[in-house]
Amino acid sequence: MLDQEQYEQKLDQILRRQTALESRASALNGLGDMTGALRPPARGSWVGEPRATPAKASRDKGAFAIPFDRTTIDPRAGILAKGAGGIGGVIARLQASLDRLEQRQAATVDSIADNYDSKARRMRGVLIELGLDINKPATRDGAGALGGPFIPAQLPKDAMSFERQLHRIQVTRAQISRLTRTLGAVPVRKPIDGELDLQSGFGVRIDPFLGRPAMHTGLDLHGETGDVVRATADGTVTAAGWSGGYGRAVDIDHGNGLSTRYGHLSSIDVRVGQSIKTGQIIGKVGSTGRSTGPHLHYETRLRGEAIDPQKFLRAGQRLAGSL
Repeated sequence: MLDQEQYEQKLDQILRRQTALESRASALNGLGDMTGALRPPARGSWVGEPRATPAKASRDKGAFAIPFDRTTIDPRAGILAKGAGGIGGVIARLQASLDRLEQRQAATVDSIADNYDSKARRMRGVLIELGLDINKPATRDGAGALGGPFIPAQLPKDAMSFERQLHRIQVTRAQISRLTRTLGAVPVRKPIDGELDLQSGFGVRIDPFLGRPAMHTGLDLHGETGDVVRATADGTVTAAGWSGGYGRAVDIDHGNGLSTRYGHLSSIDVRVGQSIKTGQIIGKVGSTGRSTGPHLHYETRLRGEAIDPQKFLRAGQRLAGSL
């Protein structure tokens, strides 16, 4: 009877532990949904969402479904335990199985946490290099409205290591979501499909018509008439029509003082006031205005001042290559 009571206590402990590990497994499956179930990036865009490795189901099936039924316990458990393994052997194997599962869960949550931390560091680094405020979200018209009372996120004082790592992931994921929204309105994507063929860079050059030094406020990217031109970030169209030497041109406001311009278009597919998503077609390559042939004139401006678009395009390449 004493042996029976001891086995009952051990089995109760195992079942409680199994319940806790199953709860952790559900939490890890939820992390897999957070990191894997993501909408694909638009054409010409960078991969702007984290893709941590989702938690994999354990191969140790006994750790999830303990093959034990209390109704099979024999009153002579003490005698059975002396046999070939007996109930004592079953309990030992179950404990070892749960130990292995707990170790795998700890390794998985640590890996996901490290992946999120690395992702957040890269995103913050890009925004800092571009001279943008990492704590300031996009303020363009039409941006998603958010709000609600402030309730601090708190972790119980008696939280175990797994719960602390899970909390760390949740906090970092929230930070990444904010950074992702900010980067969604930063023109770091390509305006045309395929490899960029730079015809003329940003800065002083010899004017192709007058043969005299002149300031070039953007990039001339090679393209064939009719090639699609895409928005390099979310924004709102502020100009769409003829614009002097730019020919047919589109201006997009991305918020926080950032804007882009697309010139020499053969056609325009958007209108003033229209909300634009990253990768959306806004027009087609042409040779309108002051142009020697079909190409895209692409500009990036910060508070109205033209800056080198390659700075932003290189940032986009770093994001695409490392995430």
